[in-house]
Amino acid sequence: MRISHTLEQAEMEKTTKQVLAGLQLAMQAELTGREFYKMAAKNTKDPQGKKVFEELAAEEEEHYKLLGQAVTALTTEGKLPKTLRMKKGTKLKAAHPIFSNDFKKRLKKAHFEMSALAVAVQLELNAINHYKAEAQKAPTADVKSFYLDLVKWEVGHYDAFLKQQQELQESYWSEQGFAPF
Repeated sequence: MRISHTLEQAEMEKTTKQVLAGLQLAMQAELTGREFYKMAAKNTKDPQGKKVFEELAAEEEEHYKLLGQAVTALTTEGKLPKTLRMKKGTKLKAAHPIFSNDFKKRLKKAHFEMSALAVAVQLELNAINHYKAEAQKAPTADVKSFYLDLVKWEVGHYDAFLKQQQELQESYWSEQGFAPF
């Protein structure tokens, strides 16, 4: 009986370590996103873009803290608390979810902003893929649910950035003289 208890304990410790490793990678990604969005807010010339990037930096900080709470709970209690949930995120459903309506007028000189959109799309996609993979490996329903909540949040960001990028890309290429546009 003692041997089976020890084996169960060892398996539980291994599982906890795997979950902790996934959470720690996620925390690093959230810090990277936060710093990128802070830089983007500082460097964009578009007032709406500045506001959106600042809000997203704050959200990434919230994600980081939430993941930190998950790490603490897992290491001290061995499980995630049921109360660990995210707040509502930034609403990015507008026709121009990131930049203002008149941003297109300045598109020819918007190299930074177009690059920021491309990087943001990739950051959010990476986060989505990581959280989906962690959800698939999750040893318990609460850990899986936690990661799937993060996926939903990141999908909202990804969709907004991709929509804005697709809306502006052809015009941007035309402004830059990229053929055949």
